[in-house]
Amino acid sequence: MRQTICFRIVSSFLTTKMRSHTYYESMGAARIMAQIIDGKALAKEIKDELKIKIQSYINLGNRAPSLRCIIVGEDPASHTYVRNKIKAAIDVGIDATTIKYDATLSEDELITAINCLNTDVNVDGILVQLPLPGTMDERKVCNTVAPEKDVDGFHIVNVGQLCLDMPTFVPATALAVVEILKRYKIDTFGRNAVVVGRSKNVGMPIAMMLHSDGKHDSALGMDATVTVCHRYTPAEQLEFFCRNADIIITATGVPKLIKATMIKPGATVIDVGITRVTDEQGKTKLVGDVDYEEVSKIAGAITPVPGGVGPMTVAMLMHNTLQAAQRLARKN
Repeated sequence: MRQTICFRIVSSFLTTKMRSHTYYESMGAARIMAQIIDGKALAKEIKDELKIKIQSYINLGNRAPSLRCIIVGEDPASHTYVRNKIKAAIDVGIDATTIKYDATLSEDELITAINCLNTDVNVDGILVQLPLPGTMDERKVCNTVAPEKDVDGFHIVNVGQLCLDMPTFVPATALAVVEILKRYKIDTFGRNAVVVGRSKNVGMPIAMMLHSDGKHDSALGMDATVTVCHRYTPAEQLEFFCRNADIIITATGVPKLIKATMIKPGATVIDVGITRVTDEQGKTKLVGDVDYEEVSKIAGAITPVPGGVGPMTVAMLMHNTLQAAQRLARKN
């Protein structure tokens, strides 16, 4: 009897210790690193596919798909994002133009400008770069964009259709996450997924697609069992949910929020967060929500920051723009 009890105690101790990678190191075992999900390479693959599709679309007698990117103010990060989007669009054959306004532009003037693009038959996609100046109501502005030209997927009509599993424009970042999971063949059916972050443009649409029924019209449903956490989720609860997750998608902008102790061995970790920080040498760099160096020793697959979800977001925006052009061409 005493031998049995001792065996159980030792067995329990070893099971606990084996969850720590330091234990493996002390035993001299080879460290197993996560598969790095290369968003940059995957985005190039998708853009190469789009080039062919767009050229075929043009060969049928259609004009090139067109995209108009509106930016208000001088926020450096926003201008960098828009330049990247315009460059990617031109590379795949989309007629893309940036429309710049000073921060002094009024909300009414911006809405008038958007309405002009809504009625322009030569414009397929409209994107309003966020954030807008504090004097503007972002929700009101986003709802001004015609739903059929809303390639960002922010209009309430497109959000509602997404929630109903109907074909619609999906926000590019959320669509990027789903595309990564599908192209890397990450099994989601019945799996436990935790989405950390509940923003209406990222966390919410990701959670909607992860839990949706794959049999519905949208073809985006992934049949996962989804838990949504956020800034008010107690730390011990966040760790509990994450440790039981097969898939973790985090989008909070809180550096190193997700630590190695929170990861189930072999889990897939998708890091959508992006924050600019200053290191000890005074240099700035981009980091995600995940403690990448440590988590990559536990996870089965992980996205880096930068080079993970970011490039894929741009690629999926191009996908949405082609989709908008095709729909409007059929309608007209």
